[in-house]
Amino acid sequence: MKHIQKRFILFALFVVVPFLMNAQTPAENETDTITITNDPLVQVSYRKVAQSDILGGVSVVDLEELMKKNYNTYSLDNMQGYVGGFTGNALWGMGDYLVLVDGVPRAANNVLPTEIEQITFLKSAAAVVLYGSRAAKGAILISTKRGKNTPLEINVRANTGYHVSKSNPSYLGSAQYMTLYNEARVNDGQTALYSDEDIYNYASGSNPYRYPNVDFYSSEYLKSYYNRTDVSTEILGGNERAKFYANIGYYRENDALDFGEAADNFTDRLNIRGNIDLKLNDFIDAYINTNATFYNSRSGNSSEEDGNYWSAASTLRPNRIAPLVPLGFIDPNDQQSWNLINGSENIIGGQYFLGGTQVDQTNIFADYYAAGSSKWTSRQFQFDTGLDFDLSGVTEGLAFHTQFAVDYATSYSTSYNNSYAVYEPNWYNYNGDDVIAGITKYNNDEKSGSQNIGGSTNNQTIAFSGYFTYDKTFQENHNLNAMLIASGYQITNSGEYHRISNANAGLQLGYNYKKKYYADFSASVIHSAKLPAGNRQALSPSLSLGWKISEEDFMANSSVFDELSLNLSGSILNSDLDIEEYYMYEANYTQADGAWWGWYDGASERSTNSQRGGNDELDFVKRKEVSATLMASLWEKLLTVNTSFFINSTEGLLIEPSTIFPNYFFTYWPDASFIPNVNFNNDKRVGFDFNVNVNKQVGEVDLTLGVSGIYYTTEATQRDENYEYDYQYREGLAIDGIWGLESTGLFQSADEVTNSPEQKFGGTVKPGDIKYVDQNGDNVIDNKDEVYLGRGGWSGAPLTMGVNFTAKYKGFTFFALGTGNYGAYAMKDDAYQWVYGDRKYSEVVLDRWTEETKATATYPRLTTENGSNNFRASDFWMYKTDRFNIAKVQITYDLPQSLIQNSLFESIATYVSGSNLLTISKEKDILELEFDSAPQTRFFNIGLKATF
Repeated sequence: MKHIQKRFILFALFVVVPFLMNAQTPAENETDTITITNDPLVQVSYRKVAQSDILGGVSVVDLEELMKKNYNTYSLDNMQGYVGGFTGNALWGMGDYLVLVDGVPRAANNVLPTEIEQITFLKSAAAVVLYGSRAAKGAILISTKRGKNTPLEINVRANTGYHVSKSNPSYLGSAQYMTLYNEARVNDGQTALYSDEDIYNYASGSNPYRYPNVDFYSSEYLKSYYNRTDVSTEILGGNERAKFYANIGYYRENDALDFGEAADNFTDRLNIRGNIDLKLNDFIDAYINTNATFYNSRSGNSSEEDGNYWSAASTLRPNRIAPLVPLGFIDPNDQQSWNLINGSENIIGGQYFLGGTQVDQTNIFADYYAAGSSKWTSRQFQFDTGLDFDLSGVTEGLAFHTQFAVDYATSYSTSYNNSYAVYEPNWYNYNGDDVIAGITKYNNDEKSGSQNIGGSTNNQTIAFSGYFTYDKTFQENHNLNAMLIASGYQITNSGEYHRISNANAGLQLGYNYKKKYYADFSASVIHSAKLPAGNRQALSPSLSLGWKISEEDFMANSSVFDELSLNLSGSILNSDLDIEEYYMYEANYTQADGAWWGWYDGASERSTNSQRGGNDELDFVKRKEVSATLMASLWEKLLTVNTSFFINSTEGLLIEPSTIFPNYFFTYWPDASFIPNVNFNNDKRVGFDFNVNVNKQVGEVDLTLGVSGIYYTTEATQRDENYEYDYQYREGLAIDGIWGLESTGLFQSADEVTNSPEQKFGGTVKPGDIKYVDQNGDNVIDNKDEVYLGRGGWSGAPLTMGVNFTAKYKGFTFFALGTGNYGAYAMKDDAYQWVYGDRKYSEVVLDRWTEETKATATYPRLTTENGSNNFRASDFWMYKTDRFNIAKVQITYDLPQSLIQNSLFESIATYVSGSNLLTISKEKDILELEFDSAPQTRFFNIGLKATF
């Protein structure tokens, strides 16, 4: 049925589209087609402006042009390689940026690059002020493609490629694990758990069913590569009265698993987009944008306690179970065992039964063979429409624009959940051969045949904007533009009581003289229901000044500068983005957490306690910013430069303070507090971004080199804190600071432990444990000895950069993209690196401390306890995340027109590419490793694009 539906939709679009050609029009609105000129139009807040008139803090990527040499599958893929100021997850290091697709808040991953014309990055406060509170940390505007005043044009693109894993975790085999686990027990003063005979049997590999040695990453369970294939068709055209654009795309991607139900895992996506522009009459234009997306994802079921395959791979020790046991090992005379096996509904391949134990009555292998399958389904429908009124009949230069949008998204899961039996064999040796004599069965095979439906979610977005624009030139030299805006949207997510809301009114006034001197004032009045009555509105103003220096007379004969401009801006933005919840201004009282009180003999009552005080003066968080942008073009556009410097201060971040209220506002028993949330903490970011491009023709070869990046520092300029020692204060240090103990290696002897400060983190400290510095000299190591260790780069490393290179020769185009980040640190603090207790042993433990290896050991002694002394934040576990990635290489060949001029095709291009090819880093092994999720992959692709 689903295939019939897809074919019907595709057929309907092909039938309807030609008729729409006579009923569509261009709309001079915020989704107009970009004109490829020397001064292209760029989408900014609510309007398009010439790139030369932008006053700074804005970067743009012509994605339609970029896709001709760099095909990718995610809208924001490696954009830090082209855009200065974008770290990959934040703009100017602030995080939580707003994404608008055709002016509506939407997810960036639900619009594919083949559908996109242009992406604009609004970094400065001045650039985003008109969008109100939700854009206070920057905005990314994605503009989809529009129709053109051309005859019918059809573009078809097809790609297929393979993901190849970069690396897999390296866990120890059964014999090594058992040996080292014994060592850990002895270290803890316990006896060995595994005998030498057991370890020998597991090491010999003579019978992996009796003595299992499970490798989750072997070819028995994983594919060496898996496929992704996609195809998309674009249909566009129109005339003066109507234009249309349609995009129909489908992709299907498998995954790395290769056994049981999981061998058929896949994700697929069908999308249908239609954008229509209409000229209704001489003064009214209209547009309609629609998009429908159908996602499906199929996977094998897994039991709740095991999670998915990758989480099981990081926890299930190799000697626990044999996933499958051959029937041939069962004693032919053991009729009772054969009766149990013959009653099983899950004999795999006709020759294996599912292994298990009393402890492991379910496991991920048996799950994928026998527990059934699940399918996740998502349907998204997006619709927006708008009208543009030319009001020059009222006054010249006046226009009114309005947009209304409704998006719906639903998702749910369907599954067939089966129960299954596992069997624990009882082994013995007969004449030198291993034989199963006796089987214990756990659970039963049950298939209800019923389809279960769950995990249902529903999301809705409603958005509206209406705004007047005024654009007029007086006496040839005085250019005035203005906007008066009212806009808002609400996003409703199922299971959440409050909607995500944004409401604001905006005013923009711009003036330039001879396109030489610029001034712009923008402001928005915002509203937030997260704040108390009386504080729910605020004004966010911004002022920008620009000077196009290259237009001055003294620059007229310059042989160096083609263009040179300088822009300055200052802004104060109010936002509720950092106010996490509603009602944080209200006092909170609870009885559930109250203490028991005996008011009289024989009876007790639970007290009502205050958990938080109220604050009717709680206010917006403010982003105060000053920025400057320099843009230049030199030597006839041989070199172009766009760089911005910024200082911004985020002030009034919410906290429940512990030092600015008297201590009697809080009690430990009963646990009660009258301390309210207050605006107190302040953060500062200072930095600069840059885009530098060099364009040069050498003979018949066109060369382009682009370098982009951002460098910034962070500082906690105000904190509520009262520490005993100066080195403990966070104020004055990085916002994204990593704090922990300073280590001095490993204890080498019992005497050294005795003669060192006492380390009070639990357990007995022994030789082989990490030794820490006593920062305050009190002869005790505790949390008071934690110090600042370095920046974590949580919103981007201090330095993020990208390099892109293009070389064109005749029909060939070579493109390469590299990205890098430098100056940040991270901790080796996951279960792969921190091995203690009953955790699975990875290869890192091979460098453990022992009496024999203490001179070279780089890892603490092994322990079956919680290792609270060793496995805690300290520089012992820190590493630099500095890296440079060869993110993309693509070679494209455009067939000569002489070969296709008498065919159906207007153009044909073929290409091959590789993504995520190489990581250059001292810590490459860590940076490329995933131990509890699917492996990182390289992707090799071949594609074709044809225009009819």
